[in-house]
Amino acid sequence: MSLPIYWLDDDPALFPHPDQALSDPNGLLAAGGDLSAERLLNAYSLGIFPWFNEGEPILWWSPSPRCVIKPSEFKPSKSLAKLIRKDKYTVTFDQEFENVMVNCAQARSEGTWISEDMIEAYCQLNLKGYAHSVECRLNGELVGGLYGIALGGVFFGESMYSSQSNTSKVAFAFLCSRLSQWGFTLIDCQVHSDHLESLGAYEISKQAFHDQLKSGLNKKTEAQWYHDEYR
Repeated sequence: MSLPIYWLDDDPALFPHPDQALSDPNGLLAAGGDLSAERLLNAYSLGIFPWFNEGEPILWWSPSPRCVIKPSEFKPSKSLAKLIRKDKYTVTFDQEFENVMVNCAQARSEGTWISEDMIEAYCQLNLKGYAHSVECRLNGELVGGLYGIALGGVFFGESMYSSQSNTSKVAFAFLCSRLSQWGFTLIDCQVHSDHLESLGAYEISKQAFHDQLKSGLNKKTEAQWYHDEYR
């Protein structure tokens, strides 16, 4: 028998333990609260993330199993490696954070959780140095990208999009390369999808995820999110 859902109060640090998440729907943990920077950062540090439709209460999730990838283990497919070697695209970081979010939202014809409130909240996290975007460019034009949250040695991936074939994969490949160089140990991909699996993401138990999360959050990295271009 499922327990009633937990409703958050005004305390941005107060979340139920992730083990209290429902199994149906998988991972639903709590509702309510707000999208303040403090609450979002507290949530991510506990392995919890918001996901809800516009006009609904904010819903908070901690699913099991969890989909992850280790940056140091990322290996591009032969076709992706070949595309990168063509030197066709440039990749930048944090130059067009809001545009990347907007494009991620518009890429989902079936509807999206990336509402105006979500965009505003994550743009605030970007200004505070926690949320980051990766932009894939062709002749300077934005043609793909992704965004997420970085805490300690963990990157929490949120969404990605391509306006040209495989450009989100190019952005992801460069992100993994930089995260590995900087000492990041984990990318949280949240829930399984065929697209993520094609990038090498795999599922682990909730306990294994939280063990790796705890270790990763305590790791000091050499991250340098800046605006230089990479080939």
